[in-house]
Amino acid sequence: MAWFMGIDIGSLTTKGVITKDGKVQVSHIIPSAGNYTTAAQDVRDALLAKAGLRSEDISCISTTGHGADSVLFSNQAVADIRCCARGINHLFPEVRTIIDVQGQSSQVIRLNEKGQVINVVGSEKCASGSGRFIEIIARVLQMDLKDIGPLSLKSVTPVIFTTGCAVFGESEVISRISEGVSKEDIVAGVHKSLADKLSALLDRVGREERCAISGGGGLNIGLIQKLEQKLGVSLVVPPQPQLTNALGAAVIGQEEWAKSPSDKPLPVLAQKQKWGPEDVEVEVDGKTYLEDDGLI
Repeated sequence: MAWFMGIDIGSLTTKGVITKDGKVQVSHIIPSAGNYTTAAQDVRDALLAKAGLRSEDISCISTTGHGADSVLFSNQAVADIRCCARGINHLFPEVRTIIDVQGQSSQVIRLNEKGQVINVVGSEKCASGSGRFIEIIARVLQMDLKDIGPLSLKSVTPVIFTTGCAVFGESEVISRISEGVSKEDIVAGVHKSLADKLSALLDRVGREERCAISGGGGLNIGLIQKLEQKLGVSLVVPPQPQLTNALGAAVIGQEEWAKSPSDKPLPVLAQKQKWGPEDVEVEVDGKTYLEDDGLI
């Protein structure tokens, strides 16, 4: 019996799963709290405790995200784009376009029929193009983040934001509050603003259906609604969208383990790299990736 672990170290939260036969058995999420190595260790320990397993029971531990190649107990570090693509393709083989909305950035990924990445574009560094913008507004409105999505569905007249900057957007929200604008209209306007930015990324990458959403943005029903209205499509939403990259990492780990000559766990590499020296660099939309990552 082979078990696999995937850990996704995010800027805001660190997520992990243990899989068996390609299915998630246990999962765990904690705040990253600015210490990515410690967060990865804590998630690993929690996953093992939940599953009643020992570290040596895991055939492969794959890490992705911030500082993934510095986690010394893992067997391999994998690029987050590849993990996102593999996670969605594992769940929904028919998906060709992924909208990945993370805490600090967003990206749109195009897949071919084999689930390989063929194009990708990312948002600008400004928080207004990511889930961070929604978190900022939730703080200003003194609301729990999980309540933002359902509240926005009650909006009658969503606010039209006149700026594409998160800093000025925060100031504009404060002004709208002083004018007596309702919270539901403000958050609906935030979702529409983010949906417009994500739609622009889709136009650049070239949309092909079906389309899925992943990352923490997939938990926000208000954002999903605005995206579907903007795009005119019904989005595919994973049951736990925030775990997509962790699942993808575990699936990739299983695939690598299957290539090994024995059924023993893969070795832990004290000095590991994301890429081997034989990998070929390619450039997609101004960013450099490696051919091994499916970007061809």
